Amino acid sequence: MDQLPLFLNLRGKNIVLTGGGDAADAKRRLIERAGGTCVDDCPNPVCRCAKIAFVAIEDEGEAARMAERLRAKGMIVNVVDRPDLCDFTTPAIIDRAPVLIAVGTGGASAGMAKAIRQKLEALLPQQLGKLAQNILAARNAIKLRWPAAPERRRALDKAFQPGGALDPFSDQNGDAVARWLESSDGPAQNGLVTIKLYSNDPDDLTLRMARLLGEADHIFYKDDIAPILLERARADAVRHIGAPPADLPGGLCLFLTLNDEIAT
Repeated sequence: MDQLPLFLNLRGKNIVLTGGGDAADAKRRLIERAGGTCVDDCPNPVCRCAKIAFVAIEDEGEAARMAERLRAKGMIVNVVDRPDLCDFTTPAIIDRAPVLIAVGTGGASAGMAKAIRQKLEALLPQQLGKLAQNILAARNAIKLRWPAAPERRRALDKAFQPGGALDPFSDQNGDAVARWLESSDGPAQNGLVTIKLYSNDPDDLTLRMARLLGEADHIFYKDDIAPILLERARADAVRHIGAPPADLPGGLCLFLTLNDEIAT
């Protein structure tokens, strides 16, 4: 991963935008859509500036000088269409507020990011944001139903599965969350699941393998498992090198092994 994706709260903050033309207009729309206010510069040290600046100047030398001047003021800078001069880049965005999906290429190709965004747009229902809002509104009820955090997370994981009660890729009625809470459906499985990998290539993961990697609380693996496969797991899943012990920790545990290591 060459960049760290972040979602910044710009509402009510001043964002420096220098330059003009179509590129500047596009950045202005993006900033204002996120609730920020565009300013030409930040001379007032007590102004509510988010320490972010966009430079949309056609001349490369002038753009580079402006970027350095803004950095000297403690800002992080994006220079439009010049990724080598950027501290950060702006992704292609899918907006289903409060759900946001950002597709970035590190400035390599805005066209590629747009093509990926357009493909994903067609997969996501327009009501996805409303589903997220309803889940937020039901947070206390969800905690009452599943008081323990691991149990609550696994219940949500199961509901979000394809065909599940809260499948985000299907059109959900407004009462989907309430119906899910009233159902008798329990959380996803606990215990140990062994995954026999076909190879160390992530493209060889089945949908079930990828889903389990995204749900597991503990992952046990041999040292011949490629690190790129572990990146598909939850960031907070606990990693253990070696075979699982007889006394398993709580939650869902996975044992990753290459297919020729154990009998089928």
